[in-house]
Amino acid sequence: MCETGGRGRVNDQITKDAAAAAASEECGCAPTPAERDALWKQSFSRRSALGLGALSVVALSAFGVTSGVSAAYAASYPSWDDVQKAKNNEAAKGAEIQRIEGLIQSLTQKVAQTQAAAKTASDEYFTAQQEFFAAIAEADTLQAKADEQAGVADESARKAGQVAAQIYRNGGDDTSLELFFAGSAANADELLSRLGTMDKLLEYNQSVYDDAVAARNSAQSLSDQAKVARDERDRLQKIAEQKMVAAQQAADAAQAALDEQSANLNTMQAQLAALKDTTTKTVAGYQAGVAAREAEEKKRREREAAEAAANAGGNSGGGGAPAGSGSGWVRPHGGYRSSGYGPRSQQCNANGCSSSWHYGIDLANGCGAAIYAAYAGVVDAAFYNGGYGNYVRIQHGTGVATGYAHIRDGGFAVRAGQQVQAGQIIAYAGNTGGSFGCHLHFEVYINGYYTNPADFMAARGISI
Repeated sequence: MCETGGRGRVNDQITKDAAAAAASEECGCAPTPAERDALWKQSFSRRSALGLGALSVVALSAFGVTSGVSAAYAASYPSWDDVQKAKNNEAAKGAEIQRIEGLIQSLTQKVAQTQAAAKTASDEYFTAQQEFFAAIAEADTLQAKADEQAGVADESARKAGQVAAQIYRNGGDDTSLELFFAGSAANADELLSRLGTMDKLLEYNQSVYDDAVAARNSAQSLSDQAKVARDERDRLQKIAEQKMVAAQQAADAAQAALDEQSANLNTMQAQLAALKDTTTKTVAGYQAGVAAREAEEKKRREREAAEAAANAGGNSGGGGAPAGSGSGWVRPHGGYRSSGYGPRSQQCNANGCSSSWHYGIDLANGCGAAIYAAYAGVVDAAFYNGGYGNYVRIQHGTGVATGYAHIRDGGFAVRAGQQVQAGQIIAYAGNTGGSFGCHLHFEVYINGYYTNPADFMAARGISI
């Protein structure tokens, strides 16, 4: 069971372009139809996804991150020949030591700086995403109440009409009244009874009419509130998408800095040690040590990849191949459903508390089990996302997207901008974020609004 949650449902009617256009025109805050198309209804390609996730200097500057490490230092990294020459010259050696120490410090600072910026950006996106989801529930709830009151008004009006028809079924003219009062004194009791019945009917009809008016006024008030809530929902959706792009850019910058450090730090540390060594140990010896460590690291990565592949085959629940159907959709994870969509009991741990409504479906197949793309598309998010932990989102086109949360650390198998196929391994299950055990938290979005993944997948021939 995971922390991600809220309550609500997809209201398809309020996502139409006409409603979006009206909301945008009236409040100036909702996405225009063109903006909505750009975010959710485009046919995604690798080029468009790379454009969406391209590193933005302006966006990263907002988090205090300056230009990339590679541009600043790639041309000035020392070679082993530089080190050998400096080691043979005392004057040059001091300058080279100072230069390498400065480069190491800059790399370390850049990694820390970009990682902190990525954490800030991801937290802002998670908060914005949850606020948007809550706004969906609020707008849907108000609209449902408005529809309920409109139904009450319609029913009350129908009853009032029936009563009126009963009272005036004889036409209600003077002739009918004369006939009504005609009769002998022997019929006085019957006359009084008929008058009393008429009074009661008139009184009841007035009450029904008053109820109808009150219900109609309430429906209009709630409908007005629902419109305001929809405007706010659309505004928050736009903010959430902007923050998602910023978070991905910040995550890319952090990864670039980390890759830069990984590619050069060991070598520069060895070069620094060689320069400071006053014994007869040769530079070639330090160089060989770096090569040996790199070879060992390569073997370790290959070993982990082989173990992950074996784990994927053993835990997928289908011999390594996810269950699919003629629709092109596949089951995103093996194992059993550990938590369904909708209301649930709240749980808490050191990472926080879950909410009382679950936006997705939890599938538990063990730590490290493979997670598959549910359908072909383009990855537009792959970063740490607050309570979701490590998170991937895939855009499938026509307004449909899927989300995959609680991926283990180091468990990404794809990056933003990458084209994926249905059934392709995109990550490995973990326990990151607000999670209570290794599992996949799987979500489905329609035009950005969450919906029940079980129902969505069942309509496409997949049981989860």
